[in-house]
Amino acid sequence: EDELLRFAQQLGEGVAKLVLTRGDSQRGYAPAPGVQARRLLQGSPLPTYPAENAEVGVRLFPCQTRLAQQPLLAGLKHLNRLEQVLARAEWQDGAYAEGLMCDTQGHLIEGVYSNLFLVRDGALLTADLSRCGVAGVMREALLAQAPSLGVAMHVRDLSLDDLQQSEEVFVCNSVYGIWPVREFNVLNWSVGPLTRKLQAVARTLLDT
Repeated sequence: EDELLRFAQQLGEGVAKLVLTRGDSQRGYAPAPGVQARRLLQGSPLPTYPAENAEVGVRLFPCQTRLAQQPLLAGLKHLNRLEQVLARAEWQDGAYAEGLMCDTQGHLIEGVYSNLFLVRDGALLTADLSRCGVAGVMREALLAQAPSLGVAMHVRDLSLDDLQQSEEVFVCNSVYGIWPVREFNVLNWSVGPLTRKLQAVARTLLDT
């Protein structure tokens, strides 16, 4: 933690990425005897996104690439992100800021580089990530903040019906905070009050 904080101070404003590997080795899947884990710190400038993404919301592309279910890797942000690479290659139209990904059973899981939240009857719904998907830092922070805000939350399997019946939809990650979703296929949403409230919470978290 001290190492990361020192790195962040040197970086200033930007994005710090910590990568943990099992260490140096030769070909093959088995690690070399006595190999030591390695920590890699990477710094990069903050990416710039259109202000309208946060203000008026984004359109989601319907990705055809499916997330395979693997409970041993579920929730982890590991370095094998080939499914997301394939999904992001499905569109080049700048009208779409993000894509929506399902698992092989058709459950709604996440964006290509974000987590998905639905608002229904004043409660937050987000996908169960025990079989696949990435449990993002901002997702975790929002779930932790919800009780103190008096917001009910449910982590469960999500379907297209849930999406259709939602009053608000948004995606989040630890770099840009929260983007409201205004359109997916033929579905449309307005930016709702709970999304705006949580955007303020996310901004505070990012500032600290």
